[in-house]
Amino acid sequence: MEVISIERSTYEELLTSFNSFVTKMKEMASRGNDKRLDNWLDNQDVCQMLNISPRTLQTLRDNGTLAYSQINRKVYYKPEDVENILHVVADREKDRKKLKHKMSSL
Repeated sequence: MEVISIERSTYEELLTSFNSFVTKMKEMASRGNDKRLDNWLDNQDVCQMLNISPRTLQTLRDNGTLAYSQINRKVYYKPEDVENILHVVADREKDRKKLKHKMSSL
């Protein structure tokens, strides 16, 4: 084990900076409970609106099709972002149905 010696004033300055950082992180985390998020949608809302599974929703996030914000491990979506991809999901569903129809006619 290596021991590092620093001056008391340096240690106190470092501790003050760290405590300030922790306070800011706690403030950011508490914003997840903020009333401003009331109009944002959660995973369940989006899955119902788009008629998709949670896994499909994950794919939309992963490939950048749907923007999201994550606060305290909870994912939120702006309603306008969800509305903007309604056509993408609808087009995919149409393509899936066409492919299924073609496969069944073979």
